[in-house]
Amino acid sequence: MIKKFCRLLTATGVALAALVTLTGAATAQTPIVIGSKGFTEQLLMAEMTSQLLAANGFKPDKRTGMGSAVLRQALESAQIDMCWEYTGTSLITYNKISERMSPADTYAKVKELDAKKGIVWLNPSKANNTYALAVRKKDNPATAGIDTLSQLAAAIKGGKAITFAVNAEFPGRPDGLPGLEQFYGFKWPLDDIKRMDTGLTYQALRDKQVDVALVFATDGRIAAFDFQVLRDDKDFFPPYALTPNVRKEVLDKNPKLADLLNKLSAKLDDQTMAHLNAMVDVDKKSVEEVAADFLRSQQLVAK
Repeated sequence: MIKKFCRLLTATGVALAALVTLTGAATAQTPIVIGSKGFTEQLLMAEMTSQLLAANGFKPDKRTGMGSAVLRQALESAQIDMCWEYTGTSLITYNKISERMSPADTYAKVKELDAKKGIVWLNPSKANNTYALAVRKKDNPATAGIDTLSQLAAAIKGGKAITFAVNAEFPGRPDGLPGLEQFYGFKWPLDDIKRMDTGLTYQALRDKQVDVALVFATDGRIAAFDFQVLRDDKDFFPPYALTPNVRKEVLDKNPKLADLLNKLSAKLDDQTMAHLNAMVDVDKKSVEEVAADFLRSQQLVAK
């Protein structure tokens, strides 16, 4: 009887051990769903994150090409587990805070506010992908002599016709055209505003289809196409530090994620992102190739 009981305990222990092992394996293979917006920098960040996680035993699942509002909703509703977001976008667009803050204060505020929604802001990178307005340095009579947003606003208020290429989101965002017009005290005539896909604004300006284009500060095409960024002399646009966001529930189950993502974040600054973006948009290399080369060059994955 005693021998039977011991054998039963042994068999039960083996079964439990096997169950624990299987449960652990299942947890390790639970996909980490990575979301992103639809422009080059975001596609690059999603791909770099996917390759980095795969190299460290995770099972990444990319969901790319979303608009800002859709991406945020997906994160809050647990349709995705993580993304790379910009501090200014969360401050103004998601949390409706119009107060101007320093980069450090902006990060601290969104970290505090989004924690209440189950979103953890990890370490911010030094890449500040702020909105900007650009003009051609040469052969652009409509903007000749205009170097600042104040000068641009004055020219438009004075009746000068200046065409403006924007993406779909900018005319409706509080940190976009409505806020810019109110802050600088002017109104851009609707007939002079040309809406198009984000990437096409650069081509439209380069090809002289418009006089001003909405650009992102870390986009490599600014230098490649010989554009001049108009100085935001009154500091309307907030800091947009590129930062990994992860749902707290996911991070609690996968604490290793924080260290991996923070290491990647630490490698990014304005110059680095502009170079990586240009390799895709100007040199026409694939997102996958650029991401893989960068991760290897920074020793984030094995060569």
